[in-house]
Amino acid sequence: EQLSITELLRHDDLDIRTADGGAKAIDALRGGTYDCVVLDLRLPDMSGFEVLQRICDDHAIRDVPVVVFTGKELSSEDDSQLRALARSVVVKGVESPERLFDETALVLHRVIANLPTHKQEMLERLHRSDEDLLGKQVLIVDDDVRNIFALSSILERRGMKVFTAGTGRQAIEMLSANPSTAIVLMDIMMPEMDGYRTMQVVRANPSYRRLPIIALTAKAMKGDREKCLEAGASDYLAKPVNTEQLLSVLRAWLHR
Repeated sequence: EQLSITELLRHDDLDIRTADGGAKAIDALRGGTYDCVVLDLRLPDMSGFEVLQRICDDHAIRDVPVVVFTGKELSSEDDSQLRALARSVVVKGVESPERLFDETALVLHRVIANLPTHKQEMLERLHRSDEDLLGKQVLIVDDDVRNIFALSSILERRGMKVFTAGTGRQAIEMLSANPSTAIVLMDIMMPEMDGYRTMQVVRANPSYRRLPIIALTAKAMKGDREKCLEAGASDYLAKPVNTEQLLSVLRAWLHR
């Protein structure tokens, strides 16, 4: 993983050093001058949270911006703690290499025009604002904070207004409170009231008959698509969600 991150960020405007544990990272920071740290939360000797706390508690190194790059399941508590301690959080999976590259480029004030063409194109693709998405309200329904965080980041970056709900019941309340919702991303596997049931309840209301609902399911099992469409989904995406696919589905439904 260290290698792939180094490859992603490498260019002659950067001097990249690596550390394979929290203690080594803190020693390196104390012994040198760094402009940015990319930190994984899962380390062999201590947790990433502990590393962040130690950096924040040390006057000599507390101002170094830290970008957290993690595949760890994040609870709401983890999420709040990270936002308080780190400059930004990139969740592995959805659009992660591009976002990590973008966040570090921002922190390091890299001159985009001086980067290799393929890296410039990668950032352009990420930033290309979409007329069809701009200013539209999207409701993301998922009981996993990590998924909500990752999807919100992608959509907010494209100018969408994001609302979130952690349960089916909450989703129904959010729709009532936000009648101008343009589209819904609905996780299927939720406790209590699952996505199928939630979609049925939403569709039972005549005002939401034409509302585009995109079902997200982790289990790409045979018959899933049919089951989702029967329950009221307009379209269907398998998790982990591919960013380009997600955006093209959103464009297609919001362009109508």
